[in-house]
Amino acid sequence: MRGNNVLGVIFSNMHDDFVHELTTVRTLGSIPFGGRYRLIDFPLSNMVNSGINKVGVVTKLNYQSMMDHLGSGKAWDLSRKHDGLFILPPFGQGNAVYTNRIQALSGIANFLKHSNEEYVMMSDCNYVVNFDMQKMLQAHITNQADITIAYKDGVRPTSAKNITVLNLDEYDRIRSVDVDPVGTTKCNFGLNVYLMRKEYLEWLISDAVSRNIQDFLRDIIQARVATSRIFGYHVEEYVGAISSLNDYFRVNMDLLKQDVSSQLFERNRPVYTKVRDDMPTRYGIGASVKGSLIADGCLIEGEVENSILFRGVHIGKGCSVKNSIIGQDTTLCDDAKISYVVTDKNVVLQPGRTLMGYETYPVFIEKNAVV
Repeated sequence: MRGNNVLGVIFSNMHDDFVHELTTVRTLGSIPFGGRYRLIDFPLSNMVNSGINKVGVVTKLNYQSMMDHLGSGKAWDLSRKHDGLFILPPFGQGNAVYTNRIQALSGIANFLKHSNEEYVMMSDCNYVVNFDMQKMLQAHITNQADITIAYKDGVRPTSAKNITVLNLDEYDRIRSVDVDPVGTTKCNFGLNVYLMRKEYLEWLISDAVSRNIQDFLRDIIQARVATSRIFGYHVEEYVGAISSLNDYFRVNMDLLKQDVSSQLFERNRPVYTKVRDDMPTRYGIGASVKGSLIADGCLIEGEVENSILFRGVHIGKGCSVKNSIIGQDTTLCDDAKISYVVTDKNVVLQPGRTLMGYETYPVFIEKNAVV
């Protein structure tokens, strides 16, 4: 049950179309989150905190920012002579870029083959959650499971595609799997975290390729429920689903709630990220900040309320920022006023500009825009 007997595999691009506003220049995994993090920090930190010391990150498109963020893996203690962090190329069968999970796994077949770990823990980046994967491994072994899928009970993310709804018995064995069922609200939905033996995964992928199977959920998970021991692992901690820009806004805003932030940033399971050395945030005369999350390196001379500011943000004199997410190194010039706005990096809002969105329809400003 050693955590270092598990190989980690993270799919950084698997759901880029969910938040297309933010993934035109980056992967889903490298979307900024919570003032100083990226979405990939959560599955990667979950693995490291659970003793997994060999992790492969499967890439596809626009992965330069993610590679810059991950670097050698030092921030996650994965910069090692043996094992550590591996950036895996975006090629499937025949050196073509993969189009689904099966092709992606087939493309990293050599990485799997030459890894000595007994188990494989696979995760996507579209759920923000901090949980103990070591307990998931223990449950997998206790249940003598072929596959274990992490799940959360609650209201399903309505805007996401390929949502798996799991129907379980009293022992958490999965008896049926519904993919994108119509009319389902409160349910047990999968978190795209899968655990199985490496040899079993290699056989599944080889069998799927030989029979030209393309859909991991329908043709492997759903089709094998009756013949394989597939179990669920219930995640009790907070789960934030990133399925759209609205979800991205909502989950970020959830960080302003103490119960959510205490679950996501649990002291014994820290979330690691790339360190950017910067000066502390400075507050000008007359600055006002209420109920907000402020990263380092900011300069605030105006009013900020119920908002999240990433590193290096400048809020000018007379500015009013409410219910907004302000991306790294963004500048709001004097007397600008915004509410329910999401900005990407390096945005400039010129003096006197006013932008108003709504809680269910935040205004988005793209990277490097001048408004």
